[in-house]
Amino acid sequence: MTPKPGGQNGQAETVRQGARPSDGSRSTTHPGQTPLKDQRHLSSYYLRWLGNSALYAVTSGIGATAIAALAGYAFAKLRFVGRNALFALLLGLIMVPATALVLPTYLMMAEIELVNSVWAVILPSLLNPFGVYLLRVYAYDSVPDEMLEAARIDGAGEFRVFRSVALPAMRPALVTVLLFSMVATWNNFFLPLVMLSDQDLYPLTVGLRSWYLSATIGNGGPALFNVIVIGSLVAIIPLIAAFLLLQRYWRGGLTIGALK
Repeated sequence: MTPKPGGQNGQAETVRQGARPSDGSRSTTHPGQTPLKDQRHLSSYYLRWLGNSALYAVTSGIGATAIAALAGYAFAKLRFVGRNALFALLLGLIMVPATALVLPTYLMMAEIELVNSVWAVILPSLLNPFGVYLLRVYAYDSVPDEMLEAARIDGAGEFRVFRSVALPAMRPALVTVLLFSMVATWNNFFLPLVMLSDQDLYPLTVGLRSWYLSATIGNGGPALFNVIVIGSLVAIIPLIAAFLLLQRYWRGGLTIGALK
């Protein structure tokens, strides 16, 4: 007897399509269960998406923190033409929703042929106006001008003054910006949804959403829903681990910055 399209075989086929195109083979399982072969396909894609999310979050977090540290220190401690105007522009950027910039960013990435690449997700995430503002305020209050002047008198260049004196004193704020940037990139959904069309480049947010659509529109049933729920739960573990690893760096003092 030919199995009905909505039967167990059709359900298993739909589950397989939620991860990758079907190779034409059939698997028979009880309702609510996923065949071993399908589990391997799903696990392979999930681990790939997990690795992509980690790559985007770590790279964007470190890059955004470095840029914010340089800009925040410059706004707080250096004197240059147009400083106040640039800082006012920065405050204005904080009020612009990130989703409103996705379409212009996509058009710009299309011009330089970076759409559907990891750089289409990483490069826009490097600009963190709030991080620049936070580090500017923290550097202004926490980095004494006397320490900077003493380092300059000792013959240190401006970059060494920043690296050896300012950065250690700004460590709690740096960790805060790093964590915020990583969490924002890890949870980012709309930007990679617009920029990426290759499943191999999906982060977890977009990948789990594609499974959800396969389970609802494609009638994937409870087998795929169970994987989605477990995958969503596992996705928050790296964020918790990052917070636990970085929290000790918030206990920084103001006297840790000294020229060596």
